[in-house]
Amino acid sequence: MYRPNFYESTCLRCGDTVYQVDRVGPLKDFTFFHSGCFKCVHCGTKLTLKTYFNNQHKQDDKEVYCSSHVPKSGPGHLDQTSVGIRQALNAPRTNKFVNEQIRGIRTEVDGGLGSRQSTPNGYGGREVSSPSQNDSDYKYGRFDASALHIAHALKQTEIQKAYNKAREKPIDFYLAREEQAHLEMKHRKEEDDLYRKFARKREEEDRKIQNEFQDEWERELQRLTHKFEKELATSRRSRDEANMLTLRHEQQKEDLEKNMTLRRSKKKESITRKMLEHERYETAALVDRQSSEMLELISARRSEYMQSESIFLDDEFSEGAVPIEYPLNAPVPAPPAVSKFQIYTDPIEFEDVDRIAISVAQEDQKTFTDLVRQLVGRCTTDIEKARTIFRWITVKNLNAMHFDDDLRGDTPMGLLRGIKYGTESYHVLFKRLCSYAGLHCVVIKGYSKSAGYQPGVKFQDSRFRNSWNAVYVAGAWRFVQCNWGARHLVNAKEAPKQGRGKNDSLRYEYDDHYFLTDPREFIYEFYPLQEEWQLLKRPITLREFENLPFVRSLFFRYGLHFADEGYGAVVFTDDTGAATVRIAMPTDMQSCLIFHYNLKFYDSDEELSYDGVSLKRFVMQSVIGNIVAFRVHAPCSGAFLLDIFANAVTPQEYLTGEPMKFKSVCKFKICCEELQTVMVPLPDCASGEWGPTKATRLFGLIPITHQDPLIFAGRSLDLQFRMSRPLTDFMATLHKNGIEEKKLAKYVTHSTLDDIVTFIINFPEEGQYGLDIYTRELGAPQHHQHHHNNNNNSTSSSGEKHLLTHCCKYLINSSKRN
Repeated sequence: MYRPNFYESTCLRCGDTVYQVDRVGPLKDFTFFHSGCFKCVHCGTKLTLKTYFNNQHKQDDKEVYCSSHVPKSGPGHLDQTSVGIRQALNAPRTNKFVNEQIRGIRTEVDGGLGSRQSTPNGYGGREVSSPSQNDSDYKYGRFDASALHIAHALKQTEIQKAYNKAREKPIDFYLAREEQAHLEMKHRKEEDDLYRKFARKREEEDRKIQNEFQDEWERELQRLTHKFEKELATSRRSRDEANMLTLRHEQQKEDLEKNMTLRRSKKKESITRKMLEHERYETAALVDRQSSEMLELISARRSEYMQSESIFLDDEFSEGAVPIEYPLNAPVPAPPAVSKFQIYTDPIEFEDVDRIAISVAQEDQKTFTDLVRQLVGRCTTDIEKARTIFRWITVKNLNAMHFDDDLRGDTPMGLLRGIKYGTESYHVLFKRLCSYAGLHCVVIKGYSKSAGYQPGVKFQDSRFRNSWNAVYVAGAWRFVQCNWGARHLVNAKEAPKQGRGKNDSLRYEYDDHYFLTDPREFIYEFYPLQEEWQLLKRPITLREFENLPFVRSLFFRYGLHFADEGYGAVVFTDDTGAATVRIAMPTDMQSCLIFHYNLKFYDSDEELSYDGVSLKRFVMQSVIGNIVAFRVHAPCSGAFLLDIFANAVTPQEYLTGEPMKFKSVCKFKICCEELQTVMVPLPDCASGEWGPTKATRLFGLIPITHQDPLIFAGRSLDLQFRMSRPLTDFMATLHKNGIEEKKLAKYVTHSTLDDIVTFIINFPEEGQYGLDIYTRELGAPQHHQHHHNNNNNSTSSSGEKHLLTHCCKYLINSSKRN
C-alpha cells in the first residue's frame, strides 16, 4: 500500500522505523533520526536542528556531527602533480581575473553551510549566494596565483548540489540560426497544409450540417402546410376558425424553426468538439515528428562541433572528471536519482534567466527560432533552458491574448495561432520550444485533481483528463506543468502591450512547485495513463491515487506533512462523530504560518450551517509545538467537506489588522456514518486556532499557567501571561451558548503588574465557555480596525475593542468537580 506520507521514515542511525512524534528530519538526502539517536556520531553529544553539522567533504556521508567534530578542511597539499590546480600554480598573479565563483563558495564553506536547514522543497533555508557576474571582464574557469590559498577547498565546491551542472556553450556555437530557421520553414509549410486541411474539413462539415437541416426543414414545413390545408378543406369553417387555424399554423412553423435551430446548434457544437479533438491529435502528432527532426538536427551539429572543439565551458574545473553529457536519444522513463531541492534550493537562483523570459514575453516573434534563441541564447545548462521556456509560457498568459481574425503563420501573433484555434495546448507548445532548444520533452496524458474535483470522487470518465510534460534535464526525466504554473500579473490588469515601455514595478507571479516537481509530490495531483510515467520506484494504482489526500502545491511549498500515518482522501468519524486531521510544520515555518479552515456539507456549496449554527463551530483548531490539529465533531450523520487554508505572515503583517488572503493547502471528505451522541457547538468565539500558541508566536505573550487550548476549571480561574515585549489595552470576553455576551462581561477582569498580566474569571454557572483575549502593541496606531478573524458578536460595551487585535482564545470546562 502506498504510504500517503511522502517521506521515507527510517532512522539512519539505528535503522528502525521513525514515527512522527519522535522524528528529526528530513536532513541531508532525506535522512531521518529518532530524537534520541540525533547525536554526534563521534562523541555522542545530543544535537538539535540548530546545532548539527553534516560532513561537507563527502557527499555520501549522511551522518551528523557536533561543531567540534565535524570534518574540516585541512591546509591542503599543493605540488606539480596536482592536475586540478596545475593552471593555478602556473598562472600569473593578478587581481583582475580572480575567480569570484570559487571565492564565493569559500565564504559559504567557512560560514558553516553544514548547519543550513532546508525544507524538502528547498524553501526556508539560509540564503545561498550565487557566483558574482557583475564584472564585465569576468571569465569562467580563470585562476590566478592569489587564489592558491584556497586551492585545498576546490574539491568542496561540489558539495552544495548532488547534481553537477555541466555548463555548455550556447546553441549559437554549434548550430547556425539560418540552418535552424530553414528547417522551421519546412515545418511551417507542413503546418500550413495541416491548417488548410482543418479549414476545409470544418467548412465541409458546416455545409453538410446546413444542407441536412435545410432538407429536414423543407420536409417538415411541407408536412405542416399539408396538414394545415387538409384541416381547412375537411369541413366548412367560419372566418374566425380559419384565422385560428392560420395563427396556430404560424406558431407551429415558428416553434419548428426554433427547435431545428437549437438542434442544429447542438449538433454543430458536438461535431466541432469531435473535430477539435481530432485536430489536437493530428497537431500533436505533427509536433512530435517535427520535434524529433529538430532534435536530430541539433544533436548532429552538436556532435560535429564536439569532434573539433570541447562544448563545455568548465574544462578547467572538470579536468579529471567526466561531465554529464546530454543524451542524443530520449532515455527511457525512470525515477530521478536526486530530488528537486538538490538541484536548486531557491528560485532566486534563476533570477537572471527569469528576467530574460519576462523581457522576451513583452514582444512578439515571427519564428520559433528567433523566440528560442532569445530565450536560451545565454543559457549554459539544460536546466536553465527548460526554466526560461517555462517562465516565458507562464508570463505570456496565452489564455488572455488577443488575436486577429485572420492569422498567417508568418506574422508575430501567427506564431501562436495553434493556441487561438485550440489545436495546440500549453504542453504541446512547451514540447515544441524544448525541441528548438535541444531538450527531450514528452507530453503525458492522464487524470488530474483539477477544478471541480473534490476528495472522494472516482475517476471513471474523461471529466478530469489532463496533460502535462516531462522534460529531460539534470540527468533525469522531470515533471513540468506550465498551465498550473501560470499566474497573472500583480499590480496590473493586463500585460504591457507592444510599444509600451517596460514597467519594472510589475511582478509576475507563478507557482514554482510545478517546475521540475518531484514525482513523490506530483503523484498527489496527477496520475498518468502509462504507469512508467509516474517516475516512482513503486507505481501506485488508480484507486490508490483516488485515496491519496487532496493536497495543493502550497502544502509542499510550506514543507508541510501529515503528522499521522494512513490519511486518505476520506476520513471517517468515530461513533461520537469525531475525527482529527493533524498537520506537521517544519521548524523554520512555525513562527510564520497561520491556518484557517472551512466546513460545509459535502454535496452543497451553500449550506454552511446546521440548525442555524455555523458549521465552523463544530471544528476545533489548535496548535501545539509544530502540529496544527483540526478536530471535527459532526453535528449530524452525513458527509462534510473540510477545507484547510494557510498563509505565511510576519507578526508585523498580522498586527496591521489588514485582511489576510488564505489559500487552500488540503481538503478532506469527512464521513459520519452513525452518530450516537448529540454534538454541541463550540462557544461563539473569534474564528481561528484555540490555545496560547498564537499569542506567543505573534505577540510574544508567554503563558505561565495554562499552555493547552483546553482548560478544566472549577467555578473560578486565574490565567497568567508574561510579556516578552510591551503590550497594552488588554481585554477579555467570555462566551457561552445560550447566554448573551453582555451578561458575562462582569465575570472577567484583568490586572497588569510589571510584565505579568493576569485574567481572573468567575463562572456564573457550570458548563463550557470560550474566552477571547485581545491586545495591541504599545505605541501601535489606534485607528485601525480589529483583526478580521474577530467576529461581530464580540463588541465590548466600552467601545474600545475596535482598536485591538485578537490575541488568543481558550476553551474552558467549568465544574465543581474540577
